[in-house]
Amino acid sequence: MKTVSRKIALTVTLLFASIGFAQDSSIPSSDSREELKFGLKAGVNFSNVYDEENQDYVADGKVGVAAGAFISIPFGKFIGFQPEVMYSQKGFKASGTVLGADYNFIRTTNFIDIPLQLQIKPIEQLTILVGPQFSYLLETKNEFNGTTSTVQEDAINSENYKKNIFGFVVGADINLDKFIISGRAGWDISKSDSDGNDTTPRYKNQVIQLALGYRF
Repeated sequence: MKTVSRKIALTVTLLFASIGFAQDSSIPSSDSREELKFGLKAGVNFSNVYDEENQDYVADGKVGVAAGAFISIPFGKFIGFQPEVMYSQKGFKASGTVLGADYNFIRTTNFIDIPLQLQIKPIEQLTILVGPQFSYLLETKNEFNGTTSTVQEDAINSENYKKNIFGFVVGADINLDKFIISGRAGWDISKSDSDGNDTTPRYKNQVIQLALGYRF
């Protein structure tokens, strides 16, 4: 959790640095906060998990891709609504020792994320976003490297996996004319493993997402 907090702080710092750059830019622009906008964006996820049962399980984060589309619907100059549809890779890494042999474990989960975000637009260059997120599990892949190496695609239709996950996101967009710099922090509220144990922990995803986008 401390690592995630540091990543959130770094994300906020970068976002506000970008705001300063945008405000100092000499490129002229008209205020477009009341315009309907459609956009595309792509970037990276810095993901990890935490055990909801507070068991003694420590995981390391991993990097994945994120890409999708969004639409900005204004309800006036300062408030709006921004739904998104994102392909999002999440997961975690773990390592340990079994019978004196070291091992590394990597879980990659591919989701379709649909955040439904309230927009708060205090200035043209900054949009603050917050709201619920619905995630649909597409695929789970486990990679184990030890005395032997295996890659397994888990059967997501089994009772041990929940396909539909409810979560929460908060973030901000830096608006540079048609381009945006997007930052998000997201947490699962419902767990994705319905019956875990020490080797298959009950966990919830947590993600820091950074992306670049273009608005039409």
